[in-house]
Amino acid sequence: MRKVILASNNPHKLEEIKEILKDFNYELLTMSEAGLVDFDIVEDGSTFEENSLIKAKAVLSELGEITIADDSGLMVDYLDGEPGIFSARYAGENVSYEANNKKLLSVLDGVSFLDRKARFVSVITMLFPSGDEIVARGEIEGNIALTESGENGFGYDPIFYLPEFKKTFAELTSDEKNDVSHRARALKILKEKLQQRNE
Repeated sequence: MRKVILASNNPHKLEEIKEILKDFNYELLTMSEAGLVDFDIVEDGSTFEENSLIKAKAVLSELGEITIADDSGLMVDYLDGEPGIFSARYAGENVSYEANNKKLLSVLDGVSFLDRKARFVSVITMLFPSGDEIVARGEIEGNIALTESGENGFGYDPIFYLPEFKKTFAELTSDEKNDVSHRARALKILKEKLQQRNE
């Protein structure tokens, strides 16, 4: 079994990625599980692709193992793509998911539901010690809900509404979310590319 280090300590991301990559002979570990504790990565890219690559390169250079990194966020059309790459710190550094959600709902206060079109974006980069690189991008379209709803998921899930399900991401089951989420779509593309490599 080959070790793959996730350039994150987010348990939600770890579970989602583990589920999608379970068919491969990989042992997926977070940075801290791999011994990289209090490792700070400066994400100073201007796109999801750049930040995903920055994270993967930083961990690979430290540990020398296959590394997988995800950079994801929410883009709201009415706000010209904000919060975008700043999604995790939209309301400030080291704030709660709830604080980010409250800020976004406040900024969109008075904007009609139909004008709240948005998309979740995930870019996953997998780097190999050989220098090989796989990049996969997944997106899902929806709307920003008027209020929070649902207990599942994390981040902006309680306010990201999917018209086809008539539910927010946070109201979906894990299986439903793993079928349609931006990260799931990116991971499926990654999986196809890995299969082509005969990994």
